[in-house]
Amino acid sequence: MQLKSLATAKLSAKAAAILAVGALSLTACGGGGATPAATTTGGVQLINAGKLTVCSDVPYEPFEFQKEGKIVGFDMDIAGELAKDMKAELNVVDSSFEAIETGTALTQCDVSISSISITDTRKNVMDFSDPYLNDDLTLVATEASGITNIDGAKGKKVGVQQATTGAQYAKDKGLDAQQFEDTGLLVQALKAGTIDAALGNQSVLGYAIKDDSKFKRVEDYATGEKLGIAVKKGNSAMLGQVNTTLKRLTDDGSLKKFETNWFGEATK
Repeated sequence: MQLKSLATAKLSAKAAAILAVGALSLTACGGGGATPAATTTGGVQLINAGKLTVCSDVPYEPFEFQKEGKIVGFDMDIAGELAKDMKAELNVVDSSFEAIETGTALTQCDVSISSISITDTRKNVMDFSDPYLNDDLTLVATEASGITNIDGAKGKKVGVQQATTGAQYAKDKGLDAQQFEDTGLLVQALKAGTIDAALGNQSVLGYAIKDDSKFKRVEDYATGEKLGIAVKKGNSAMLGQVNTTLKRLTDDGSLKKFETNWFGEATK
């Protein structure tokens, strides 16, 4: 499943907005108008001097959303660290995902960070960082269901989002799953008790249940879906800096802490 396929209703309005001169800019660390492009000490060109301008499709919990007047989320934690390493102010531009996945957003942003699945098609119009999240599938269930693995889910009420990798995986494993139009409805059914378990992307389902002791992540299933940070094609200096920050966050354990904070602990 490509995570951002769910938010189609708002795409056209945002696509127009990002191309407009007055595109909405949500600044995480203060205001100010655009200034001429400048080069950082690391040789990375910034569209606005002293600012790392990041395009993101807000809101998309738990990756990016507004809380108490600030833009927060898993992606925003990473964006903040990237800005810190570049000694720049973080400036977040609310974009449509349509503009992000076509590369259009990178005409006004230094990078796009917005739960972007790395695909060969997208690689034609943008360059990607090293993957920062494996967004595989997970099976979540109520403690009371007695489900401990996918075989134990057979004969139980299992929900999936229609037309997703989760739905196909459930079919391949012989589950007669109930299909929901979107993940929101799937989660509602799980919490209302009308289904015993849900199968879908770990990012969304993990976030949905992480603070509710009635539910657990039973198993994770590797499907190869990976998320990356997008930069303008050929911008090797920016790509190098992004990968350097991601390596630091991986090596010092910060990335795993961000992941646990937003998605909960994975079943080992």
